[in-house]
Amino acid sequence: MPCLLAGETYTVEYRIVRPDNGDVRHIRDTGFPIRDAEGRLRRLGGIAQDVTEEHAREEALERCIAERTAERDRVWRNSRDLLVVVGVDGVFRTVNPVWRTILGHDPAEVVGRSFQEFVWPEDDVVTRTALAYGASDDDLTAFENRYRHEDGTPRWISWQTAVEGDLVYAYGRDVTAEKERAVALHEAEEALRQSQKLEAIGQLTGGVAHDFNNLLTIIRSSVDFLRRPDLAEARKARYLDAVSDTVDRAAKLTGQLLSFARRQALRPETFDVIERLRGVVEMLDSVTGAPIRIVAEMPEAACFVHADVSQFETALVNMAVNARDAMDGEGTLTLRLACGLDKPAIRGHAQAAGPFAAISLADTGCGIPPEAISRIFEPFFTTKEVGKGTGLGLSQVFGFAKQSGGDVDVASTPGRGTTFTLYLPEVAPGVGEEPGPAEVETATGGAGQRVLVVEDNVEVGRFATRILEDLGYRTTWAANAAEALERLGEDCGGFDAVFSDVVMPGMNGVDLAREIQRRRPGLPVVLASGYSHVLAREGSHGFELLHKPYSTEQLSRVLQRAMAQAPR
Repeated sequence: MPCLLAGETYTVEYRIVRPDNGDVRHIRDTGFPIRDAEGRLRRLGGIAQDVTEEHAREEALERCIAERTAERDRVWRNSRDLLVVVGVDGVFRTVNPVWRTILGHDPAEVVGRSFQEFVWPEDDVVTRTALAYGASDDDLTAFENRYRHEDGTPRWISWQTAVEGDLVYAYGRDVTAEKERAVALHEAEEALRQSQKLEAIGQLTGGVAHDFNNLLTIIRSSVDFLRRPDLAEARKARYLDAVSDTVDRAAKLTGQLLSFARRQALRPETFDVIERLRGVVEMLDSVTGAPIRIVAEMPEAACFVHADVSQFETALVNMAVNARDAMDGEGTLTLRLACGLDKPAIRGHAQAAGPFAAISLADTGCGIPPEAISRIFEPFFTTKEVGKGTGLGLSQVFGFAKQSGGDVDVASTPGRGTTFTLYLPEVAPGVGEEPGPAEVETATGGAGQRVLVVEDNVEVGRFATRILEDLGYRTTWAANAAEALERLGEDCGGFDAVFSDVVMPGMNGVDLAREIQRRRPGLPVVLASGYSHVLAREGSHGFELLHKPYSTEQLSRVLQRAMAQAPR
């Protein structure tokens, strides 16, 4: 009232009790002066408003705010994840109590300090980068880093962040146990893989030893008989043939191993798959036997690949023999060719864009058990009875396919048959073709030509020089490439040909041949190898190649051919 008497507006709130029902009502009373034209106070005016509902709404809002605040405080206190408010300067504004549980730090020790005092040193950069990104972007940012526990050990934290103004709000989940389980699982898987590798190596070496012992038994027994002075000529010829045949079988065995290991030196050429398959179908008739019906399904248009023809045909025969045994000598073998395909994902390897030629052989046999299908390409693994297979046929198919830039897939249903599909890259006609070497009809001896023999194995070096000398050549032996280059000199003028091993310590035979060609273009170089990742990866680069083990006739023929092609 004094304010009103002084001519000022006033507002006052009070409560009343209604006499009719006893309700308490909130009243807002506003008074104001009314003046005449000269400004003199004449009357007093006022407005009384019932603001009970407004007060009720305000009280409800205050209660809601209090409840929400209490809920937030409970979440903040009871959260099992780290909750953080950090400035864009990297200084913690507040952290929740679980910091003590997860990281061992009292929240009061954390607030006001930079994250760099707590983050694992190796994760400082990624943390600063994430903070800078989060501070400049409204989107939620996710990243992982390590924080140092009070005991000095690291803890992995997975963070989610959001920014408001100059503050970054983040919550972090402790994923240390998950990381440790992942590491333990990886180590267990690696240990299992190593165990499986050792088992495979044991199976491989045992299989090789078994087969070679059988071959060596024949050779040793034959040699023992050949030493007898009273041995009849007919029996001597029979034992010599046995030794020669056994060496061929041993060479085939090592060839299959090299094929699986992708270490054989292939002789690729471009050929029409359809033409080759027509010839192979006739051959498969004799391999599989009359009770097995062979059906060939091929397109009309030509389909070219660039691969080793001999290995290609051997792969088809190996798959056909496998099918024959699965059908127990009776059934249908369907050979199909599809061209222009993409190579699908096989055994975890990503698919590849084509064009690929897909040659499939489908049988109506017993199928492959699910537990064995992942191992069928392992060398010496077989589901056949003892004595009915070496377990190297499918490993040759696998090695040939991979070394030729393709792959081999298998699909099988027990009791309904198996389908093997060989994928080889298609090429245009004539791609990769080189003029073939002039053939030498007969192997004749040398005529005093000088041949440099390069071989690091003492026994093989002595034997090779002896063979060449018996053939009529004059030989010089070098134990390695460096010694060979020293004997050749800059112009390589003292020799008519070089016969070199491929796998040697230091410079290999291919590099030696290149250097010889640089010094004296046209000097014949013949390479010999039974195992060479160099040849498997790079090829023979146009040099004559002799596969070990080689015969005297093969060596003479290849050497004569190389010298016959040399420019005069």
